[in-house]
Amino acid sequence: RFVRGIRTIQGSLIVASFVNIILGYSRAWGELTRFFTPIVMVPVVCLVGLGLFARGFPLYLKRVHSRAHLILERFALLICIGIVWAFAAILTVSGAYNNVKTATKLSCRTDRSYLMSSAPWYGHNVLIKIPYPFQWGTPIFRASHVFGMIGAALVSSAESTATFFAAARLSGATAPPAHVLSRSIGLQGIGMLLEGLFGSLVGTTASVENVGLLGLTHIGSRRVVQISTGFMIFFSIFGKFGAFFASIPLPIFAAIYCILLGIVAACGITFIQFANSNSMRNIYVLGVSLFLGLSIPQYFVMNTTGDGHGPVRTNAGWFNSILNTFFSSPATVAIIVGTVLDNTLEARQVDDRGIPWWKPFQHSKGDARTEEFYSYPAYFVFHMHEAQVKSVLVNR
Repeated sequence: RFVRGIRTIQGSLIVASFVNIILGYSRAWGELTRFFTPIVMVPVVCLVGLGLFARGFPLYLKRVHSRAHLILERFALLICIGIVWAFAAILTVSGAYNNVKTATKLSCRTDRSYLMSSAPWYGHNVLIKIPYPFQWGTPIFRASHVFGMIGAALVSSAESTATFFAAARLSGATAPPAHVLSRSIGLQGIGMLLEGLFGSLVGTTASVENVGLLGLTHIGSRRVVQISTGFMIFFSIFGKFGAFFASIPLPIFAAIYCILLGIVAACGITFIQFANSNSMRNIYVLGVSLFLGLSIPQYFVMNTTGDGHGPVRTNAGWFNSILNTFFSSPATVAIIVGTVLDNTLEARQVDDRGIPWWKPFQHSKGDARTEEFYSYPAYFVFHMHEAQVKSVLVNR
């Protein structure tokens, strides 16, 4: 049953990935984002953070010493995790959780389900287990699952777009232009395709937590992401490392979410400075978008049964899957409501919507800094140029 479920997810991911690839590389998603204004981005970015509130203490360690201490400035969160994790391990070994409720044991113990002791260092009869395409067998394609995953891919595109704007804001970059957003969604689709081929259980989306960490540490270098990717690939090969990180108590994750998602939510509020915050029209758009973005997904979550069936229950299973997925995402609901209201309600002045400030950043040459922020790395550009030259010479 497990293998069959994996193969069904594989087939759904493979088909759904082409939605993002087509939307991205056809520039269709970039054209759609031209309807997004600062008024739209306020509730969307806010709800990217606030929409995960169910998964979530103030951060004091940064203020213990002077700001000159860069270690505390940049690694405060990591230090807090290490200290609390070690304390939880001591409590586990000392037997502090022996006579508590089962739910508390599962949340606070560092040896829940005996992860560390039961996890192997490597796969069966092999030193290193390397994933390969179709390792679980031929993917299974089912319409209801495929359409549900397509809905998830579209939701991921909406939430990732809001995350990109938040990342740009917190890193000090200009707002991402349309072609960069299209490129990002296309690459996200390629990631989903690879995950479907290799049998991953999840699709690709931008990490809201990483954006919050970017705002906390003020480190927005690509090199950091590249090094982190190398670490993740290395640790994924050995089972013990996965079990080690899985032993982190759940309250630590909740505390991290409180900090990082709160930063992203607050970042969304800052977009209002580019529009007229005194306009009653803008206040109406923001209020309705935020309220519906919180209440509609909450209704869908509360009325979803244990077997995953949501409130939308028609005879068409694929239709149910798409709508239940759409309206369970706070950011997606906010982006739909906000875009419709902001582009249909008449504004007294163009400046009220923030269009004069926003429009130049939607084009690749709208700002001199855009190329610096969003161009490919130098070595990648060099190889692309070299390939183009060879192609021209061959055609001649």
